[in-house]
Amino acid sequence: MEFASCSILRPQSFSAISHAFPKSSTFPGKCLHFHRFTAFSSLSGADDQNPSQKLAVLLEVDGVLIDAYRLGNRQTFNVAFKSLGLDCANWTEPVYLDLLRKCAGDEEKMLIMYFNRIGWPSSLPTTEKESFVKNVLQKKKTAMDEYLMSNSLPLRPGLEEFLDDAYNEGIPVVILTSYSKSGDKISRSIIEKLGHERVSNLKIVGDKEVEQSSYGQLVFGKVFSSGADQEIAKEAMKAVSAEKQRIAEEVASMLKLNVDLDTTPSESLQKIIAALRAGAESAGLAVCNCVLIAGSQSGVAGAERVGMPCVVLRSSLTARAEFPSANAVMDGFGGADLTISKLRTKKWL
Repeated sequence: MEFASCSILRPQSFSAISHAFPKSSTFPGKCLHFHRFTAFSSLSGADDQNPSQKLAVLLEVDGVLIDAYRLGNRQTFNVAFKSLGLDCANWTEPVYLDLLRKCAGDEEKMLIMYFNRIGWPSSLPTTEKESFVKNVLQKKKTAMDEYLMSNSLPLRPGLEEFLDDAYNEGIPVVILTSYSKSGDKISRSIIEKLGHERVSNLKIVGDKEVEQSSYGQLVFGKVFSSGADQEIAKEAMKAVSAEKQRIAEEVASMLKLNVDLDTTPSESLQKIIAALRAGAESAGLAVCNCVLIAGSQSGVAGAERVGMPCVVLRSSLTARAEFPSANAVMDGFGGADLTISKLRTKKWL
């Protein structure tokens, strides 16, 4: 995770980490990081003269703008069963909730447990159970996509008031669609439910916007003048990862532990990181002056990686999930939960 001096959040773990390294340390990741954030000092000075610009809000789509699983997940499974001619399969709410609880939301496991209970289709060979489950999930996804684009799907209560408050206080709001499970196209159709006037006040960061951002161009290699430059960048990243591994092993050896530290972000995490940085760039603020309102564990992981404060908004899918890396976990917008006022006064920390 990267750390930076920030008016919104000062990670408590920073001081502990800084004391773990000698002042003369040549740890490359640390040196590169602080040089990179020096440029934000002038931005912080401008923020002091315009307090509203100290904060920007980044919103995920899934679980934040909508709670599709609360209203549509069970129904779209039943649509999938019907489309495959599985007349004996029908998930009532008690059945669905029981499967959801016992399988921790893993849809593949839910299907396997269900058909183990009621019996698999008689014409289905044992060797084809896996492909059968995948076929059901694909049909369910198609039904869910259609449901997400329908006019019957409501936005989360309090969302519109939250956006209006942000606009009235001059706080930039960025909606991230690039790593949405629903896909960029469907996510944009969901955003349209807010109405033209509200949408015109928002910034939307999808796949195209990420690629065109300064960070996106760097990551995707579009600003490199030659193949040699790309190789230099790759070698620099390898050096940082190797140094992190070496330090972790030294600490582990003192504690007589084995350690295998994976310092390379997965492809999906890299995509989230790129979206968060592009979102901050779109808002015109440093990453640490933005707050991600997340509805997923992956979003929280990305925010932690780049040093962005993160507030989780629970949905029906994450009602019992734990988010230890988040700065706060709330149930919805407005009232005793998430408001612009709380973000501004940092009462959520």
